Amino acid sequence: MFNFERRSCVALAVLFVCAGCGSASRDSTGSDAGAVGGGSSFDASTDAGTAADSAALDGASDAGGSASAISEGGAAGATDSDASTCPSRFATSVVSFTPGTGPNTGQDKLPGIVLGPPKGGGADSGSLDVATLGNGGSIILGFAPSLIVDRPGPDFIVFENPFDIGGDPTKPFAELATVGVSDDGVTFQDFPCTATMYPYGMCAGWHPVFANADTNTIDPTDPAVAGGDAFDLADLGVSEARFVRITDRVDQTGPEGTFDLDAVSIVHAECP
Repeated sequence: MFNFERRSCVALAVLFVCAGCGSASRDSTGSDAGAVGGGSSFDASTDAGTAADSAALDGASDAGGSASAISEGGAAGATDSDASTCPSRFATSVVSFTPGTGPNTGQDKLPGIVLGPPKGGGADSGSLDVATLGNGGSIILGFAPSLIVDRPGPDFIVFENPFDIGGDPTKPFAELATVGVSDDGVTFQDFPCTATMYPYGMCAGWHPVFANADTNTIDPTDPAVAGGDAFDLADLGVSEARFVRITDRVDQTGPEGTFDLDAVSIVHAECP
């Protein structure tokens, strides 16, 4: 959770005091058991990727979920080795959203606030350009016409707005969520997120974000410099994914209990 009062929290962070801090967010979406289409819906006129993602879902249904059947490029598309042919390296649509309880900052700015590149605040300050999911809230993002593909190393990055308390990376102001992926938008596989103390393993929401499209030229698709929490499809035995689901950890409560979504970028993409 995070809001426009968070900068006051930073000043108290060394004392580990953040009472009264609100929560800022820019989008929340979710679904039950991975079912796409639940929760809030969004007008396609404000979401460039919605129509393409809907077509992908329809194609998956008609073709039994075949990846080749729903590829918009027909046969194999261009890979991330040629970025000029891959304009979509970030989420392009909010497919579904189920808000959790508590803070709802930024939800009125959906879907746009969680689409496109991140706006990180660095190691000492979390971004305010985010959408809070709410406790237990969940969101599903689409990336059409691109898709995430498995290559050596991390394949995509989830950006929240944590910061290092007192500048100590072993004491992050962490707001945790479970990340899942799907190729058909119906069946999701989750990266295990069970840690309750540092280090937080395969959870999202504990690494500061350095890439900021408004203030620097740090590549938000490079996990070595971008910050955020990077994920490798190989850890799940998955070869490609068209949808990413982020679900706030319902067991995490209090000042650090609500995930604030900034953005998601594709490290390894396949494009039409």
